[in-house]
Amino acid sequence: MSSINKVTVLGSGVMGHGIAQVCAMAGYSVALRDIEQSFLDKAMDKIKWSLSKLVEKNKLSHSDADRIFHRIIPLIDLEQALKNTDLLIEAVPEEMNLKKTVYDEIGKYAESKTVYASNTSTLPITEIAALTDRSERFIGLHFFNPPQLMPLVEVIPGETTKQSTIDMVSDFILRINKLPVLCRKDVAGFIVNRIFIPLVHEAVYCKNRDDVSMTQIDSAVKFKMAFPMGIFELADYTGLDVIHKATSEMYSRDKKVVNPHPDIKKLFDEHNLGQKTGKGFYDYKGGKYERITLTEEQAQTYDPIKLVAVAANNAAWIISNGVCDVQDLEKALILGMGIKVELFKTIEKFGIDNIVRTLMNLRDKYGSFYEPDRYLLSYNSQ
Repeated sequence: MSSINKVTVLGSGVMGHGIAQVCAMAGYSVALRDIEQSFLDKAMDKIKWSLSKLVEKNKLSHSDADRIFHRIIPLIDLEQALKNTDLLIEAVPEEMNLKKTVYDEIGKYAESKTVYASNTSTLPITEIAALTDRSERFIGLHFFNPPQLMPLVEVIPGETTKQSTIDMVSDFILRINKLPVLCRKDVAGFIVNRIFIPLVHEAVYCKNRDDVSMTQIDSAVKFKMAFPMGIFELADYTGLDVIHKATSEMYSRDKKVVNPHPDIKKLFDEHNLGQKTGKGFYDYKGGKYERITLTEEQAQTYDPIKLVAVAANNAAWIISNGVCDVQDLEKALILGMGIKVELFKTIEKFGIDNIVRTLMNLRDKYGSFYEPDRYLLSYNSQ
């Protein structure tokens, strides 16, 4: 376990081929495995295109791009893909039954030295680890989309993961030029999604309860909460299928983490998934990435304190339950969500008294989801 030379990435979709490229760019030999040649061909074409863009921007030479590309070996044969593998990174779709089938198959061929990692963003690491014969050497490595650009990787140990495994993969993440943040407990949503996913639902509640437009809310989120874009816009960019899946999984594990709004399931059921389908919360004209027009003038027409309060409450829960400390929470949100100002600076700007009062009013009106966390209450008394 002292060193990693060969990495096998299982699944060549958006996340899988991106992770493979990142590992190859750091000098690792990579086996990229999928079940059909057409999937692998498509993935390798995307990697080639991505590397060519780096060449165009003078970030890589042609010869460097070629070397990186040829470090990635696309394979269908699982036994061959797993031969001499030090680290396996599983990036198959987010279905526990599928993962069970995959790990059953892996178990037939994986060498004893191979450490297992799952790129899941929603499923419990401890449960996935239990599907294998090496839960002590199983860990969550949650890369963010697109892996080539996003610097954060959440490192999530399961209940029985050894410290030596945590240390090894954390060092590996640094070696592939990413920044690890340790999620000390295997909780629903890990760190970033425990803040982000509930905010999407709360934004829909705010739109309906406060009778305001999406662009008013989004402008306020961007200009008053220092987000890189509006929350509805960010949900459309992420994909309402991703939001719905994460919501369902998180809610099934912990009813306190998210207050699901039925409009999100409705958008999912109608296959209005955001940018990728041309319609989500907003309508999009073409296949190209579009930004919504948000202004500081619109931001002045809405006070997003309810959204700040929900973000603050989930952040407080993370800290009071020992999932991570404030410093790592802020690091994860800046690197994973792109917020431009630390969350607790925004909380202090809006006023902790105002936030606690807002939560109590929401609790009295809408239920226990809004019960202020003890960390916020103690923060209030300091």
